[in-house]
Amino acid sequence: MRKHSVKIAGHQTSITLEDEFWAALQSIARTRAQTINDLVTEIDEGRGDHNLSSALRVFVLKTIQGNAQ
Repeated sequence: MRKHSVKIAGHQTSITLEDEFWAALQSIARTRAQTINDLVTEIDEGRGDHNLSSALRVFVLKTIQGNAQ
């Protein structure tokens, strides 16, 4: 697990994720021609009451399974 700093809606925040999930998020962002900050912001906006780190992990899993929304 490692902390990573990202900017969400103009605010700097830290996210703790396993390196494998962070690498997957970076790969997904590249595939979608987005910055990691833009991708995390998009996920953050749709997460509802869920913890951001958990929402990021679920997004990665759904994307890998072909079910990302």
